[in-house]
Amino acid sequence: MAEGSNKEELGFESEVQQLLDLVINSLYSNKEIFLRELVSNASDAVDKLRFSALSDDALYESDPDLSVIIDFNEKKKTITVSDNGIGMNREDVIANLGTIAKSGTKEFFGALSGDETKDSQLIGQFGVGFYAAFIVAEKVVVTSRKAGDKVSKGVRWESEGKGDYSVESVDKSKRGTDVVLYLKKEAKEFSANNKIREICKKYSDHIAVPIRMIPISGEGDYEVINEATAIWKKAKSEISADDYKEFYRLISNDFMEPLKWVHSQVEGKLEYTTLFYIPQMAPFDLWDRDSKQGIKLYVQRVFIMDDAEELLPRYLRFVKGVIDTNDLPLNVSRELLQKDKALEKIRLASIKKILGLVERLSKTDDYQKFWTTFGRVLKEGIVEDEPHRERISKLLRFSSTVEGGDEPTVGFSDYVSRMKEDQTDIFYITADSFATAKNSPHIEYFLSKGIEVLLLHDPIDEWVTSHLTEFDGKKLKSIVHADLDEEKDGSAEEADDSKDEQEHGEFLEKVKTLLSDKVADVRTSKRLTSSPACLVSSAASPSANMERLLQAAGQQVPESKRILELNMDHPIITLIQKEKNEDKMKSWSNYLFGQSIVAEGGKLDDPAAFIQNINQTLLDTA
Repeated sequence: MAEGSNKEELGFESEVQQLLDLVINSLYSNKEIFLRELVSNASDAVDKLRFSALSDDALYESDPDLSVIIDFNEKKKTITVSDNGIGMNREDVIANLGTIAKSGTKEFFGALSGDETKDSQLIGQFGVGFYAAFIVAEKVVVTSRKAGDKVSKGVRWESEGKGDYSVESVDKSKRGTDVVLYLKKEAKEFSANNKIREICKKYSDHIAVPIRMIPISGEGDYEVINEATAIWKKAKSEISADDYKEFYRLISNDFMEPLKWVHSQVEGKLEYTTLFYIPQMAPFDLWDRDSKQGIKLYVQRVFIMDDAEELLPRYLRFVKGVIDTNDLPLNVSRELLQKDKALEKIRLASIKKILGLVERLSKTDDYQKFWTTFGRVLKEGIVEDEPHRERISKLLRFSSTVEGGDEPTVGFSDYVSRMKEDQTDIFYITADSFATAKNSPHIEYFLSKGIEVLLLHDPIDEWVTSHLTEFDGKKLKSIVHADLDEEKDGSAEEADDSKDEQEHGEFLEKVKTLLSDKVADVRTSKRLTSSPACLVSSAASPSANMERLLQAAGQQVPESKRILELNMDHPIITLIQKEKNEDKMKSWSNYLFGQSIVAEGGKLDDPAAFIQNINQTLLDTA
């Protein structure tokens, strides 16, 4: 007997109720996906039991014949999806069916637009899972018992999807989970044998667990209605594009088709199969580097795990797919994975396969879509995957002064192909936005000479350029550093540099004295053509943008003064040189310093004082 009913009436988390409302109202045009989701969950439960039983055979409870069974009752308008997998106890039921324990939930709800078509795609990206049952059901009853627990430890969950649910203890003789759907009137078509088979064939044919139903005749034993063959183990010639797409939907919970995929079967000293997909859309937890990855590991077709960091590096966490090998023990642990040489070889081969897939994609019109979605993640590979750094660098895309839009479309190879004949370096600027980079005073010289500058405005770009110092033998140079050796064309202006310093030496020294607490030096500038001033960093110091990023991350940044460069041909500089009043000269000097901070996207220590200084300076010159 069940150990007391212990029936509780509980409320859904607010996020669950919101998701339920969206699922019911936004996915009504594709109702049949409810069965795919329930069968997928049942298959996962079977996989988990198979893995757990490797170390505890008693979990099979004398019932090793694993399967998913679908029953229906046309008169009562019910569908039952049962499995004899790992099952759930009371705590599991409340955690899995009453809450959403998935990262990215907040971002998911924030991205909803109110447009049913767009929102249905977002819901698919998030993965509706069990809650898809309420698309067709007015009531859902789940009865489950965890493998290894006593018969009296069964638990029943029941809800109409309207804000609350009940949980009570029941007897359950068989381990696993039964999900009973009481169909809505408008969904009665789904309680027919033919309809259920049609949906399973469409969405779940390649599930490696047998799906059983009573025959069409209604007589005889349950029969297997799916192919129950792992698609990745088939020869590629036997798999259609539609087969690949349906399997992707199965493992990703994504409603959209994949952007690209690659399927490899390797035989020899190592035997393994890989099937990798690149999605069209990013999951909501893409920027959570600790989120579960999308690669499932199988050993001899036995599911082992789907969140092992050893399978792929973090910068490829957007990839979905399967790795299946015969060269690992079935009872492999995470500790063994970290040391296993066979898996390391599979991992390296997998990285090369995926990068090859991205390289092929880069030669198509779809690459811009890929880069917009996953480019920032791929850039992480420059920092964390040194062996493949050169290969990844060829896939990077940036904005540029030549291709003026903010869409990053320029690769290093494009840049090199357009370099001037005597140009030896690749020039770039990092900033916190495209507008700041594009309008920076630092690029004026390069624009006047027709020299292309890459406009790097992703936060990660600072780390990318600190690890990637050259491409194709060309050094990468930041134009915001003081020791920048600008492109020289042999003109007379180079000979005038020292003459300028001598001619304006007294004025430069005066400004330096007035700003001694803020700048390391003041000097004439060759890089400015239309702006009066800018700040530059020494080669040994981080750029101002890097300093801001480090501060935002809560890291201490060593105090370092920068160099103020002045455009001696600018009317404002000419005006300041005529100023004899010490106080007014100091005001002008602070104005030049503050203006330089603002122009590079920096933050003033005292914005109010800067504005007050500008106002007073304007009044004094009026």
